[in-house]
Amino acid sequence: MDLIVYGIPNCDSVKKARNWLVDHGMNAHFHDFKKQGVPAPELKTWLAALSWETVLNRKGTTWRQLDAAVQASVMDSASAEKVMLEHASTIKRPVIRWPSGKITVGYTPDNWPA
Repeated sequence: MDLIVYGIPNCDSVKKARNWLVDHGMNAHFHDFKKQGVPAPELKTWLAALSWETVLNRKGTTWRQLDAAVQASVMDSASAEKVMLEHASTIKRPVIRWPSGKITVGYTPDNWPA
């Protein structure tokens, strides 16, 4: 399994993660949400591995700009998945799928496999 970083190229956390990986000699493929979209099967995997509360970024600008009714509709994994598929920037970034199959979210190198 390949090392894949999912995110948006101009996101500071994604930039830091990609630099960290390069600095540690790890070659990662980059999946750009803006150009390639959110891969629905992968999103299901992330939600199953980490929970929707971990994957959904409720602190970001995109979430805050959503209509209050849309925000209120997010009450479980299925409703969160729907919003994340429609609004890729509501996904906490970066999402990294490690060669072991482990999934991590956010710039958290202390929790990353070395």
